[in-house]
Amino acid sequence: MSQNQFLRRTNRMETTNILVTGSNGQLGKEIQVAFENRQGYKLYCTDINELDITDSKAVDNYIKNNTINIVINCAAYTAVDAAEDNAQLCKKLNVEAIANIAQSAEANNAKVIHISTDYVFDGCNFKPYTEEDTPAPKSVYGTTKLEGEKRLLSIAPDSIIIRTSWLYSPHGKNFVKTMIRLGEEKDSINVVCDQIGTPTSATDLANAIYTIIDSNKIGKGIYHFSNEGAISWYDFAKAIHRLCGIKNCNINPIPSRLYPTPAQRPYYSVLDKSKIKDTFHIVIPYWESSLEKCINNLKINS
Repeated sequence: MSQNQFLRRTNRMETTNILVTGSNGQLGKEIQVAFENRQGYKLYCTDINELDITDSKAVDNYIKNNTINIVINCAAYTAVDAAEDNAQLCKKLNVEAIANIAQSAEANNAKVIHISTDYVFDGCNFKPYTEEDTPAPKSVYGTTKLEGEKRLLSIAPDSIIIRTSWLYSPHGKNFVKTMIRLGEEKDSINVVCDQIGTPTSATDLANAIYTIIDSNKIGKGIYHFSNEGAISWYDFAKAIHRLCGIKNCNINPIPSRLYPTPAQRPYYSVLDKSKIKDTFHIVIPYWESSLEKCINNLKINS
């Protein structure tokens, strides 16, 4: 779908049909919240039980039969370490499924917004990565996510790709919830202190996606999004415990070499957000303020 087509439909106040894949995940659930009670939009929320994105015919039929205008693809194989031993499955979900979405979207005049990752970079930078920096993934997961980006843009060049990092939310499994659980169960835990990046609230990312779609100037290309600031996983864990009031668990900072994992992580993966802020006039919150909101939400729901 061209930008002019999008603008014409929006200006006529027609309903925009949005397919959200991976809707049971952290971001998928927050997108549903972001669009709740928003006029002019109808969400079609799917996960594997409703739509198998590795089935090209099923994807095409769903997009066509529901007159989908925008696809927000939150579905992915995200088990970073398991991917090292399951490269074929990882590629099927992170590359081949993306090609299915791209082909159907292009054939049916739909726009794609696809979520990617900081793992497309090798982590050897000394300053925040821009969209123009050359990717060099060091893991199967990162490699397949980069290949998925390339396949999407080669088939549907008007698509938007949003790379993000260290995603968390009140939903599902994530670092925040793991640190809270371990803090309540253990007297001491070890957390790596030499991997630097930025946490991303799924709530903030979902709101940014809403802003992009609602801006009437939905663009194309690659954008970076995370919360503001830069910290280590150790710093992140300390903040989680402090905000939760967990005082009886000691967090020990350790180097990555003492916590070996099957997949190599980027040592530095801070993302430069200038492009997405300038293009869509998005104000991005500081990581700690968003973390506090998430933790308060968890406290209320528990």
